[in-house]
Amino acid sequence: MEKKMPFSQLIAIGFMLFAMFLGAGNVIFAPMLGQEAGTNTWIAMGGFLITGVGMVLLAIIALTRGGGTVEKLAGRVHPLFATVFSILLFLTLGPIYVVPRTTSVVYEIAINPLVLDKSNTSLFLFIFSLLFIVLTIYLSWNTTKFVDRLGKIITPIFVVLLIVLVGKSIITPMGSFGEPQGDYIKGAFLKGFTQGYYTMDVLAAFVFGGIFIKSISAFGIKSEKEVSKLFIKAGIITIIGLVALQVSMAWIGASSVNPIGYMANGGEVLAQSAIVLFGQFGIYIIGTVILLTGITTNVACLAAVAEYFERIMPTVSYKKWLIVFATLGLVITNFGLTTILTLASPILLLLYPIAIALIVLIFANNLFNGHQSVYVGTVIGVGFVAILDALKEATIFPEAINTMFGFIPLFENGAGWVVTGIIGFVIGLVVAKSRKESVTLINIAGEEVH
Repeated sequence: MEKKMPFSQLIAIGFMLFAMFLGAGNVIFAPMLGQEAGTNTWIAMGGFLITGVGMVLLAIIALTRGGGTVEKLAGRVHPLFATVFSILLFLTLGPIYVVPRTTSVVYEIAINPLVLDKSNTSLFLFIFSLLFIVLTIYLSWNTTKFVDRLGKIITPIFVVLLIVLVGKSIITPMGSFGEPQGDYIKGAFLKGFTQGYYTMDVLAAFVFGGIFIKSISAFGIKSEKEVSKLFIKAGIITIIGLVALQVSMAWIGASSVNPIGYMANGGEVLAQSAIVLFGQFGIYIIGTVILLTGITTNVACLAAVAEYFERIMPTVSYKKWLIVFATLGLVITNFGLTTILTLASPILLLLYPIAIALIVLIFANNLFNGHQSVYVGTVIGVGFVAILDALKEATIFPEAINTMFGFIPLFENGAGWVVTGIIGFVIGLVVAKSRKESVTLINIAGEEVH
């Protein structure tokens, strides 16, 4: 019989998961959306919250229904696809993108404003990133201590600081919302929808499943059913926190245009807004918030990727993988934030639509009897346009791609994959029926029934 977990412990585990998700992307993209969307902020946030927050809970539930790990979920398409997708996903969420991005953002917002000698920026970045990565390794070393370190100590500190910052912006608003800019003038919802990709939280939900299970092992929870229940409960706590955070960040951005003007990125929006609200002391408040959210993200992502590679290549231990990927992240960090963002954006536009397709398919599994051809057809349809979007983002023949494939509905808005995914779904269903493929249903407990 499973022992009943105290509510306080459940909250701590929920805070731990919230801390894993709450990284630099969560804090810097919504303020920028608020600035650019202006009076259309809440329309844009409707789309942003769907992909940046709502899909996160669906991803967590999908993961529990699909077998508990991203490899099992993606394996419904094909084993080779599962391997390629998982490796690309984990490397992106770890040393190639998230860890370097997070470390660079923390430096730019929390450290760089305090550096007087701007001529040695590269040296200061290297020293800071080295110390930051070493701290990440230390906190990631023992996964059973995640709840105590992340859920009971770090998370409550930055939550209080964020409440102080947001509370001040509500009590003494910086200004009124400005006029919408660019794509937010007419396509605010769809623009917000695609901007939600950049938080990477849906992808993170796939990645954090394994490390979440490992981190709660100390509580004596063994059965897959109980682990799944706890994952979903912690996910609900996380979603509540993320919604409150994103709406608050968008509010700060939208109300900041009058006193600070339009900024180049969300980090600058937050830094300048904090100064307007609290004077020079605001730099320390926002710097501490970014520092703490950055360390929790780095810990979660590095631990997750090390845990995954230990699982597929057990001859190399978790701790050795941790050092390997931390070192790789350190090297990439020092290429600079602009380079990191430029290189990673196409990968996100490729991975995110496929991840969303997998989530939808696992929920709809019983409607099409779990036929493999439906999974294959849908992923091919989605992946085809996702590859085109990634090529455009990488500025590889963008005009030619738009000319050749502009006839696809929603293609110019970055959502053409929805249409081709539906077409692939239908074709896959026809193929499955014609071949009389086997049926694989999922019952209410998340177990397969053949």
